[in-house]
Amino acid sequence: MRALALFSGGLDSMIAVKLLTLQGIDVTALYIDVGFGKSDDKSELLEKRAKMVGANFEMIDAKKQFVQDVLFNPKYGYGKNFNPCIDCHANMLRIALSLLQEYDAKFVVTGEVIGQRPMSQRADAIKNVTKLAGDEESLILRPLSAKLMPLTKPELEGWVNREKLLGVSGRNRDMQLNLAKKWGFSEFESPGGGCLLTEEAMAEKIKEHLEYDEFIVEDIDILKVGRHLRLPNGAKLIIGRNKDDNEKIKKITNPKYIFARALDIPSPLCLINKSSNNGDKLLASKLILTYTKAKKGKVKIGEEEFEAEAFESKEMAKEYFVLK
Repeated sequence: MRALALFSGGLDSMIAVKLLTLQGIDVTALYIDVGFGKSDDKSELLEKRAKMVGANFEMIDAKKQFVQDVLFNPKYGYGKNFNPCIDCHANMLRIALSLLQEYDAKFVVTGEVIGQRPMSQRADAIKNVTKLAGDEESLILRPLSAKLMPLTKPELEGWVNREKLLGVSGRNRDMQLNLAKKWGFSEFESPGGGCLLTEEAMAEKIKEHLEYDEFIVEDIDILKVGRHLRLPNGAKLIIGRNKDDNEKIKKITNPKYIFARALDIPSPLCLINKSSNNGDKLLASKLILTYTKAKKGKVKIGEEEFEAEAFESKEMAKEYFVLK
């Protein structure tokens, strides 16, 4: 018997999987990547945590589908910022359900706990998630709160022993922490702490982006790095803040942007809209030099070179910041 589990690497998802592997069920833990996780590639860490609870691990790239189908048109709206929690979770479950046949699995598992999160895990919200996921056969099992919920097909068919599942509810996590200690979980993801869409800064950057441009999946990586500046003629300039940012920017491939940096001196690596006009490119050159130690110099933008002088101080650059 095999099940697919939504797997974030958080304590609840780890316990949900462990409760099944203890019953001899073969579990494949799926991390469904929608692009807005706070951490960089953490596949090795997640695989380690999946093995800790006796599961195999797979990462599913759902970024493009999430942007096209969920992010900008959620049926149940947004949370405090730009997080479509109910629709997002339903979408992940729908993806998992669609993969059952491919993985030769019978049902789907998720670590949801009734009442743990105010928007997406109220009892009525969980019902909405299940309905939106299209779970007509009742194949979604929530092992942590199973005893407080109607019987699912895995329980009715005897694939899972309901008596060995839990009846956890609310935000108190003592039960989960005690189980983590009992089972020797050395570390796990913080609850609810992994999504950038819950953060005000990301929400503001997305809203500002949409005022000037359409949103494509490659824009996700753009929004996660650097200082964001909007220039007078509409161009977006992104200036790397440190070495780590520079390395991330170097790896970005986005058809709408070209690289920029000062020549012959240590410089942040930057990105600017490929369609920028000459005025914005000249201003971008001044701004880039402002974040070097040079007072003047050459800046390369794409294949062009510009002579420019830095602003007198970085404070003058803040006029163009997207986030004030």
